[in-house]
Amino acid sequence: MLAGIYQHRLLSTTQLHDLYTPSAGARWTRTVLALLERRELVDRVRSPRRLSLWFVTDSGADAVETTGAVAEVRRKVATREQAEGPLKAHTVAVNQVGVAFVRAARQLGDECGPDSWRNEVAHPITLARGRRPAELVIADALLTYLQAGSDGGLALHQRFVELDRGTLSAEQLASKITRYARLRHFTASADNSAEPLWRSYYRSWPHLLVVLADQSRARMSQRLQRTLALHASDPARAGAIPVSFVALADLESKGPFAPIFVTAQHPEQPVDWLGQPQPHEERP
Repeated sequence: MLAGIYQHRLLSTTQLHDLYTPSAGARWTRTVLALLERRELVDRVRSPRRLSLWFVTDSGADAVETTGAVAEVRRKVATREQAEGPLKAHTVAVNQVGVAFVRAARQLGDECGPDSWRNEVAHPITLARGRRPAELVIADALLTYLQAGSDGGLALHQRFVELDRGTLSAEQLASKITRYARLRHFTASADNSAEPLWRSYYRSWPHLLVVLADQSRARMSQRLQRTLALHASDPARAGAIPVSFVALADLESKGPFAPIFVTAQHPEQPVDWLGQPQPHEERP
């Protein structure tokens, strides 16, 4: 639990219960967190709904890094001011996307756990020139999901996750999608002779998943239509990368295998997160 808070920076008590103690009572989750708090390994703030939001202290981060409980050291400890600030809703919502996929994997016998998404994953989309640093595209999260097939095979799926809370204009959101298209073609060589940089990190291109949150249905529908229109109006970028959109509330209540996603390529046909139009049948 401590390693999970370290990895994802800010998690609610409910999220931690879903991730680590789903078969136990919520009281047990609170007992474990109280123990970590007494040992000054974690601290908490309150959300507007009076939920506790947990973050690691410097001592907690030291403990995680010393024990090797995480595969990747990501020393970026949230301060109390940050945990109480405007970014808390964004961070908690991004982590809720991961929780929704963990729940689905648990039900279907797939592999997606608390360590299966990484927050704020950055890649360059230009070369550094002199004192000018490289331009970056920073995904809110990178999600990895290992799906078990009925024939015993495995399929690896990855998604760049962009959380949209309606704080940017539709034009800015469409521009962020364009930045991912630039990443797909960026070669990190001056003459573009090398293969795209992303191939150094991924077996196949991670599709982009835009998750809409903290907006009314009418607002999300309008925002989606405008973003898709702006995206399609750029002939150099339209269709360059697979993009899908989903409401966070639907993802939480129905799960990723429900036909609740809208794709930029075929916006008239709702599909599941893997592009299938029919509800997913549970595997034995």
